[in-house]
Amino acid sequence: MEEKVIDTILKSFPSISLSEMEGVRLMNRIDTKYTTTSEQLVCFLRLLQKDYYIQEINGKRVSPYRTVYLDTPGLSMYLAHQNGRKTREKIRMRSYIDSCRTFLEIKDKNNKGRTRKVRMPLSSMNSYLVTEAEVFLYEHASFQLQDLTLQVENQFNRITLVNREKTERLTIDTDLCFRHLSSGKEQSLPGLVIIELKQDGNIPSRAKVNLSQLHIHPVSISKYCLGMLLTNPEAKRNRFKKKLTQINKLANYSYGYII
Repeated sequence: MEEKVIDTILKSFPSISLSEMEGVRLMNRIDTKYTTTSEQLVCFLRLLQKDYYIQEINGKRVSPYRTVYLDTPGLSMYLAHQNGRKTREKIRMRSYIDSCRTFLEIKDKNNKGRTRKVRMPLSSMNSYLVTEAEVFLYEHASFQLQDLTLQVENQFNRITLVNREKTERLTIDTDLCFRHLSSGKEQSLPGLVIIELKQDGNIPSRAKVNLSQLHIHPVSISKYCLGMLLTNPEAKRNRFKKKLTQINKLANYSYGYII
């Protein structure tokens, strides 16, 4: 039911093209994540209609994404999150399916809460073991390609909004599915919505005000960590237990054996 309502609301937003969005890439930014339900998403989108554009690619306003996360065999990047380190890194491959683009991406978070993202194009996800990728990681990452293995894959559908002033982007991810690439274990969270606000700084935001009005509050958890927690029972999880309980309630999906 919510899916049809959401589709109708999305059609009412003015659109912005992928090329127009290039000026709002915000590769060095502050990210704020929120988790909610599809029911609350309906209310949130209605509040945004007058103030935001929606990205449209080939006539589509909801885009499928596929991401594969890399980590060391000992899960160094995952454990940086689990252990509460303020400075941390993620390395991933991401396919933007509607625009037929794939990138190797590095996301670094510093101790001031800012996120820096750099990326290089790949011909496909199977082509990451190339010299160019080795050089790219050597120049920009804390880890070398030879020390990394494929860990978790996730797929989701994304709505991308940008405010009228073009100073912030808002991504809304739904229909999340995760798969552990060694064990093959899969887990989906069909009722969960992950919202991420991307800004150049801590500036006034209509979306922030609307989220607060709906009692949707910031939460610190990445899709990589969530996927690891859901598909790898061996992964350390002490720090995430409370967040997993909250997500379990939102998603209306039982994975109590993980908690």
